Amino acid sequence: MQNGYNAVTDGIVRLLKDIVGERDVIFGDDELIMPYSHDETHGAEYARYPEVVVRAGSAAEIGAIMKLANKEMIPVTPRGAGSGLSGGAVPVYGGILLSLERMNRILEIDRENLVAVVEPGVITNDLNNRVQQDGLFFAGYPMSLETCFVGGNVAENAGGGRAVKYGVTGRYVLGLEVVLPTGDTAVFGGKRVKDVTGYNMVQLMVGSEGTLGIFTKIILKLLPLPKAKIDMLVLFPDVSSALKVVPLIMTELRIIPSGVEFMDSLSLKIACDYLGEKKGYSGAGAILLVEMDGNDREQVLEECLQIGELCAERGGALDSFVAEGPAEQDKIWRVRKCAGEAYTALGTILSAEDLVVPPNRIVDMIPAVEALSQKYGVLMPSFGHVGDGNLHVTIIKDPNTQSERGKEQLPALLTELYLLTRELGGTISGEHGIGHKRKQYMPLLLGETELAAMRQIKAALDPKNILNPGKIF
Repeated sequence: MQNGYNAVTDGIVRLLKDIVGERDVIFGDDELIMPYSHDETHGAEYARYPEVVVRAGSAAEIGAIMKLANKEMIPVTPRGAGSGLSGGAVPVYGGILLSLERMNRILEIDRENLVAVVEPGVITNDLNNRVQQDGLFFAGYPMSLETCFVGGNVAENAGGGRAVKYGVTGRYVLGLEVVLPTGDTAVFGGKRVKDVTGYNMVQLMVGSEGTLGIFTKIILKLLPLPKAKIDMLVLFPDVSSALKVVPLIMTELRIIPSGVEFMDSLSLKIACDYLGEKKGYSGAGAILLVEMDGNDREQVLEECLQIGELCAERGGALDSFVAEGPAEQDKIWRVRKCAGEAYTALGTILSAEDLVVPPNRIVDMIPAVEALSQKYGVLMPSFGHVGDGNLHVTIIKDPNTQSERGKEQLPALLTELYLLTRELGGTISGEHGIGHKRKQYMPLLLGETELAAMRQIKAALDPKNILNPGKIF
């Protein structure tokens, strides 16, 4: 027994096979179980093996599994695509790993109400490809849309590059069918734009990281697909020059881009080296990628020209490029989209962070991060969604030194980094979640009153602490 939980026995496995079928229960085979022991969080210390993997196919099956788990005191960890970056889908206490990969159907596209009804295992990109056939799109998607599941997006309240204009996933979740930790099924919300009938349970569930319920049906708001989309790549001499123009785009030009992405010189160098691409970026101390969309191509193009002029006049931009077609747009986005992959290829990542501050404080954040980098003798390249204040800081062991102190110093470095973020009015996760990677740092950002309120909600819905224990708190 671990932390009050019971082990999964042969008898429990037989009961699980009775619920979902023998083919969808994996037990006693470490090679097959291994892929379910981790997500994309860097660090083997965050991985945990489940005792059994169960691939459920319906709300009824999930309800039966949860009732069995409550009866037998066995923890259950729900899992989508495993593309998370906080250990949220990792089974900290073993037990049952409940995979939602079989529940991958787009159930309905309701064009009249502009909604889609999907199961949690639908790949986000597949949903967008489908609704584009009807001239629609799901605006709340994250950058990893080719691999992540919609259910995981909702569980983490995922953000992404378009949050400046369109907001994050939660803005588009109208309704949920949820299996609660006790095994009972509840339906919150629906195909309604307005609903104040009782507590807003939909938004309580959104971002709850699989600790309050398991989504089995999701109702998403869709938007008409813009007819025009133009992207810009702007090169700046230094970080401060790039960052100071971002709020001016919205306050002085009164233009709201769909997204504004940023890379500092170090992240740019690492990504370019990884791609073998140096031409066109030499001399740039930072870049901005600005995404614009709308229904009038000429107006969107004119707004891009205004932004280019602003960047040159107020930010001293070295150069700017406009990309209209998919091929050109893919070319200017290559460096930004491969940044995470490029860091991973170095093999020396200590931690990937997901900080968020008020957008106007990003300009203060970068030099402070650079100071911490020098203090601790590590590399800390930064990139992210600067239009909404979300900065991805990756802590990397300096390959030019032989020191092994980086890992030992990491807790102290993270503490300083998180306290700095708090001082700037920010917090420790904008879109990746807390999971079990950041839970020990929660008291740095939230007081005991706030944490107690969250614990009380968890205890009310999950009195035996069966569902995804060991996360957030």
